[in-house]
Amino acid sequence: MAFVTRQLVRSVSSSSTASASAKKIIVKHVTVIGGGLMGAGIAQVAAATGHTVVLVDQTEDILVKSKKGIEESLRKLAKKKFAENPKAGDEFVEKTLSSISTSTDPASVVHSTDLVVEAIVENLKVKNELFKRLDKFASEHTIFVSNTSSLQITNIANATMRQDRFAGLHFFNPVPMMKLVEVIKTPMTSQKTYESLIDFTKALGKHPVACKDTPGFIVNRLLVPYLMEAVRLYERGDASKEDIDASMKLGAGHPMGPFELLDYVGLDTVKFILDGWHEIDAKNPLFQPIPSLKKLVAENKLGKKTGEGYYKYK
Repeated sequence: MAFVTRQLVRSVSSSSTASASAKKIIVKHVTVIGGGLMGAGIAQVAAATGHTVVLVDQTEDILVKSKKGIEESLRKLAKKKFAENPKAGDEFVEKTLSSISTSTDPASVVHSTDLVVEAIVENLKVKNELFKRLDKFASEHTIFVSNTSSLQITNIANATMRQDRFAGLHFFNPVPMMKLVEVIKTPMTSQKTYESLIDFTKALGKHPVACKDTPGFIVNRLLVPYLMEAVRLYERGDASKEDIDASMKLGAGHPMGPFELLDYVGLDTVKFILDGWHEIDAKNPLFQPIPSLKKLVAENKLGKKTGEGYYKYK
């Protein structure tokens, strides 16, 4: 009888442990790697919704610039949100900023974080090296995500030993304004991780949409081929850039025409995405190289950020 009792206790204990291990992670502490526009935006939104955030980049100068950008963004937001109560707006800004600390050493801060969000350069080797290193220092429960817009999440996750706790969280620019977040689940991502990220995204006040680890996910997979078809139409001489843009704005209700949007996003960014897809599926007609895009990027005419792309900007 004693033996049976011990076995029953062990069984119940084991079941409780399994149940506990299956519980979703409630994300409270977030580490954001990359202090650029996307990383800073993600850090801002996380801090503004009650999360403790550590923003990481390579130098203090970059981080100072990032914090300044976050403060400016918060003050603009507070001016609108607290128009009738400026004091509450100031308190909101100060409270949010106080929730963001900075570091130049990611390995030293990930040990106590619930979630690591990577928003660095779109280079698989660089991302793999980062995650491989962080995997050694992060807590066992910590979830890793990449904000990549063009690389396959599985290829990034393979650099770690926590493929079940690895996924994609693709935010859109500007992060404080754009409601959508694509949650990318790889074949190895656990349901617990996926559900934890859905909850986290909702806690940020965003709208999560789920997608498998397919090139471009949802938005870019539909958007980039559309942009490239617009360029092909122009390259064939079927219509002018100006008329194509006017047609999509006035006929389809788009806020920007395809050439305006290309210049806004950055021609180098679009070319990088297209090149990556072409490597994966070279026979896909939608992924074929674009001569005019290649030429403009080679001439460093990347769009609005350089003063010239498909259009010239003064």
